[in-house]
Amino acid sequence: MTGVVALLLPGGPEFIAELVRAWDNGDAVAPIDTRLPAAALKAAIDAIEPTAIVDTQGRSSHSGRSTEEGDALVVNTSGTSGEPRAVVLTHDAVAASAAATSAALSVDSSSDNWLACLPLAHVGGLSVVTRALITGTSLTVHDGFDADAVELAARRGATLVSLVATAARRIDTSLFRTILLGGAAVPADRPANSVATYGMTETGGGVVYDGIPLRGVEVRELDGELHIRCPMLMRQYRDGAYPVTSDGWLPTGDGGRVVDGLVQVDGRLGDVIVTGGEKVWPASVERILTTDRQVAEVAVVGRPDAEWGNVVTAVIVPTEADQPPDIDRLRDLVKAQLPTWCAPRRIEIRDALPRTSLGKVRRSSI
Repeated sequence: MTGVVALLLPGGPEFIAELVRAWDNGDAVAPIDTRLPAAALKAAIDAIEPTAIVDTQGRSSHSGRSTEEGDALVVNTSGTSGEPRAVVLTHDAVAASAAATSAALSVDSSSDNWLACLPLAHVGGLSVVTRALITGTSLTVHDGFDADAVELAARRGATLVSLVATAARRIDTSLFRTILLGGAAVPADRPANSVATYGMTETGGGVVYDGIPLRGVEVRELDGELHIRCPMLMRQYRDGAYPVTSDGWLPTGDGGRVVDGLVQVDGRLGDVIVTGGEKVWPASVERILTTDRQVAEVAVVGRPDAEWGNVVTAVIVPTEADQPPDIDRLRDLVKAQLPTWCAPRRIEIRDALPRTSLGKVRRSSI
């Protein structure tokens, strides 16, 4: 049995030192977001059940419980709603992820430098750190995203970075050799040097790059849902639940398909809008609407409607607050690429969209 050390620390050298110290001692590490308000912080700690907590004041014991030998990480899911749920990842799973991602990106440990600037409490940011440590690749760690600091890091030698789409729009992406884009829907106009990733906390991060499963990763479609089997899979949830099938497949909760070996992701099954008996995937509509010059951000949701059951609604942050986009033009834009029923019948204007720290839209809050 081994302990679980929760790291309530900002991103930087101290975080890395404490992670390495915990691993050297045989303990698992559980990163916790330092920006959480008190209630959310308590929920995160309760889900992880650490045996010790390290913060800026030092280390203290905690009334948690141990975990199994070989466990490396306990990471809270970054879901868009609901209470946090902790995922347990083993050292073998973390090493498999580091090897497969590094091979896919042709990482040269002698010349490349990873920049970690996403929240380390989420697998998207944490996997950058663990990947660099395991492969012996140089690593630069920031405490969150700052556009100027990210560009400066690139000019000082950082070659690889993991970002979400909203962050990528704020920097000169050409400064990096390769950019991993994940965390939310990847825009159609993504940078040429970017790789679109698909994965989740339960898979230790991205396991599909630009539609191609990484080495050792299998993806199948069953009844419209994507299933994944790979050596990066979690051991279990911290509460003991194990959602993997008897033959090793993880149902993802995402709709999609595999065509000629390429994985196509439609989005969360729970996000599907049924309007007039037809299904509409919000992500596909959002990708089209974001190409309109007057749309800065958009989330497509279903609103209850007596005639249609649900009506497709585009919740939009306009580029210019006093110049909202015309709904007829947006409908024509969508109908040129998707069936007519996918076109939004209503628009709602907002100043901002509610998002998680990784850029995912909180649809339940719209």
